[in-house]
Amino acid sequence: MPNMAAGWGGAVERLFHRLPSALDLRDEVQLESMLELSDRLIARVERQEDLTALEALIESSPENWPTGARVIVKLARSKAMIGRRRVPLRLNVVVPLFSEHQRIMRPFESPVGEAFLDRKIRELHWLSESSARVSWELTLVDDGCPHQSGRMAEEILACRHPEAPARVLYLDQAVKVQHPAVEGLRSSRESQKGGAVHFGLWEAALKKSDVGGDYVVAFADADLSTHLGQLGLLVEALDTPWIRVATGTRRAATSAVVKSNRRSARGRLFIYLWKKLLPELAYLDDTQCGFKAMRAHQVHALIRSATERSFAFDLELLLHAELLSPRSVASVPIAWIDSEASSNTQEASAHLKMLQRVVRLSRRPNRRDAISEAYAQAIEGLDETSWRAAISSFGETLESMDPRLDNENTLITPASLMAL
Repeated sequence: MPNMAAGWGGAVERLFHRLPSALDLRDEVQLESMLELSDRLIARVERQEDLTALEALIESSPENWPTGARVIVKLARSKAMIGRRRVPLRLNVVVPLFSEHQRIMRPFESPVGEAFLDRKIRELHWLSESSARVSWELTLVDDGCPHQSGRMAEEILACRHPEAPARVLYLDQAVKVQHPAVEGLRSSRESQKGGAVHFGLWEAALKKSDVGGDYVVAFADADLSTHLGQLGLLVEALDTPWIRVATGTRRAATSAVVKSNRRSARGRLFIYLWKKLLPELAYLDDTQCGFKAMRAHQVHALIRSATERSFAFDLELLLHAELLSPRSVASVPIAWIDSEASSNTQEASAHLKMLQRVVRLSRRPNRRDAISEAYAQAIEGLDETSWRAAISSFGETLESMDPRLDNENTLITPASLMAL
């Protein structure tokens, strides 16, 4: 571990020296230790700028630091920022539930149990405890789960968290009454996360703050990959007046990421190709991160005309923000630890299906882009076999390539895709 800058006096080095080399999302003791260390770090610094400087120091040589140190600094920055806000802040976090019946269990109840509902409540309590001006709510939305994830969540809330400001909504009920957030959806079976998120965001935005101030609505995946204690980082980005959506990114130089390699090649190919379809968003490096926030009063404008209920809904949301106001999406580097167990998007074909949905987004009215249309036609012609061939042919090259080169059109051409 490198020597700390003279101004730190080695205090932070001593704080971090016993951190484990690897993080375990299912280890409650380890997770609580990280919160304690974040609080101790906040207590040691006098200014928010000190935490920013410390993060810059660590990120200048991340290989010399345990991943936990990088996570702790981001948590500390987030909580310190929230605690120093001078106006009231209300947070409402939407979490979609589909086949989360095992992950919602505690580790001793299921081999893939993460007790994610207990942890998310704990994370929100921790983030808000330092300021009486901050309040929060958790909105869980059952996305038509065949395993009754919503009912399980209700039981856990009633049994273990009866006082928590949390509620469970059901997409099936919204579809039945043709709720404006899911208008046109005939069944919850037609939704893959997108319908649940739209419904949850819409309902969350309807709630009014009793004390005025800022009201921010966010959504996060059910797993523990992204610690909700980092919400302050998204809120900070939304303080910039022209920003409509703050999205976490796992691909920035200062993102702290622990990820398996099983999805990286196809993920890079997905990114390269969607940028050809939607060049308006090419300045973004991670559209699919399940950690986004927006001002409550702007939610309805962003999703009122949404039609994409599949896993590609993120791209449509960001596209709507971009069309309302160019460069209105802020990418925020976050800490993210892969929760591969029980993932709903492990299949290689999931990215192809998303791309083929993005083709529709690229063909919106009054838009003509010859290059985009050429890629759209090539992508439409791909099947699962040719998609796997594309991953094999181009994935390794893309993984080793500077992401800033994603905007060029020569590495993977429409013709090369059609030839697979």
